[in-house]
Amino acid sequence: MPNMIAPFTESDITYLEHCGITLEEANRQYGILQKGAFYPSVVKAASLEYGIMKVSESEMGSYLEKWDSYRESDHASICKFVPASGAASRMFRDFFSLLDKKVSYTVDDLTAVQKQFFDHIGAFAFYKELNETCLRNEWTSISRLLNSGKYSTIIQNLLTSYGLDYAHLPKGLIPFHSYPNGEIRTAALEHLVEGALTCKGIDGKVQVHFTIPSDKREAFIGHIDRHKEYLEDELGVYFEVSYSEQSSSTDTLSLDNQGNLFRKTDGTLLLRPGGHGALLKNLMELKSDIVLIKNIDNVSPDFLKGNTITYTKLLGGILLAVQEKVFSYLERIDSGRTSRSLTEEMLSFLREVFCIELSPNELVGDKETLERIFAKLNRPLRVCAMVHNEGEPGGGPFVVKEAGGTTSLQILESSQFSQDEASQEVFSSGAYFNPVLLACSLTGYSGNRFNLKDYVNSNLAFLTKKSYEGKEITSLEHPGLWNGSMDRWNTIFVEVPKSLFTPVKGVMDLLRPEHQTLYS
Repeated sequence: MPNMIAPFTESDITYLEHCGITLEEANRQYGILQKGAFYPSVVKAASLEYGIMKVSESEMGSYLEKWDSYRESDHASICKFVPASGAASRMFRDFFSLLDKKVSYTVDDLTAVQKQFFDHIGAFAFYKELNETCLRNEWTSISRLLNSGKYSTIIQNLLTSYGLDYAHLPKGLIPFHSYPNGEIRTAALEHLVEGALTCKGIDGKVQVHFTIPSDKREAFIGHIDRHKEYLEDELGVYFEVSYSEQSSSTDTLSLDNQGNLFRKTDGTLLLRPGGHGALLKNLMELKSDIVLIKNIDNVSPDFLKGNTITYTKLLGGILLAVQEKVFSYLERIDSGRTSRSLTEEMLSFLREVFCIELSPNELVGDKETLERIFAKLNRPLRVCAMVHNEGEPGGGPFVVKEAGGTTSLQILESSQFSQDEASQEVFSSGAYFNPVLLACSLTGYSGNRFNLKDYVNSNLAFLTKKSYEGKEITSLEHPGLWNGSMDRWNTIFVEVPKSLFTPVKGVMDLLRPEHQTLYS
């Protein structure tokens, strides 16, 4: 059994404290790194038969009406939460090879992806800005540079500080869509428009929160400020935009390939960002009761926003309807107005709505059973969109058995399944995929604010193989924001159309029809 108490030096402890990391937290991380991956006990993939809700057209109207009624009320408290710290460098990884000393290339020197990029360069929303940059820096246009085989020069103007510096910008600041009227929208601006169409309050206010990289804070805020007023006039809203950064206190340790704490050449501990699960702290600091969560790169242009708006509101309406029922149950338990039939009704509700099946040892008496029911109901609530899986990488919806025997619904990644045949068969049977679109309730029935840290399953941290300065490391990431960080939330999965999932992982995704607004 490896030693779970790390051999931290006095200088390590001082450094950790400077970063906001306690010795207790550092030892906890070290223990997880030493123990290795934890695999939850997965019962089966969630499906329409068990675990995924399918809303008929006849039912949809009442949920949409409930959402609109709430957001237009004087007590509405809604915020759109967008994790936007990711760098755009991954979008352009196929083009860094062109940034060498060779000035001229032939078409034969290009990869298939690079050739496609240059063949369709005029279709990208950033074309005009890039062409203007080339005219300014090179005194010639993109078309002439292409004719001269100066592909490297174009990429230099696109990706480096010599030009637009896209390789060092957050993905949210990359132009995604160009409209026939000449308007250009970045991913961040498209999220503002979505917010206006889903979260607008009775006073016209729309709250949007971006998590952003600390070194690009000024650039991100400046970009929003330059375009916000135009969008407010166009949409008839007032944006209240807030920002936060991933705290250094959520950074995590790594091990070298001998299982020792990895240190940089100066001897200090290597601390790395703790993954999107680290954003739980940012989520907790929001003041809104209802939060809509969506990834920065999953946006649609206006001609495809219809379904996005409808189904985002649907998730919110379902959240409010279920929350109302939960609050009524909790109030009756709290006030002592219960009965045997009500207990059976609540057990059925837990089972049918949340797929929470209490184990027999939790049903040992009327009082104890009510206490268990109360504890299960009195939790943060989330309603998660699910789309048919068509081979996209990432997590999906599953039914999991907890340590005490209770079942629950969870979003699990492929890495959370062991490699044995039975586990891989369960994972492969999953027919749905998590597009990261959630409606969340952070407030309890008595108005209490949940401490979200109490609902994290720390066992579900991710261990990943990375490299640092050419050396292999094992890195720790906090339980994912919508994975283990929401492990003990009450969960509902809802089927939504595939059109709600239009992510831009690589720049070539912007050539897909769903992002080509000029040709729609």
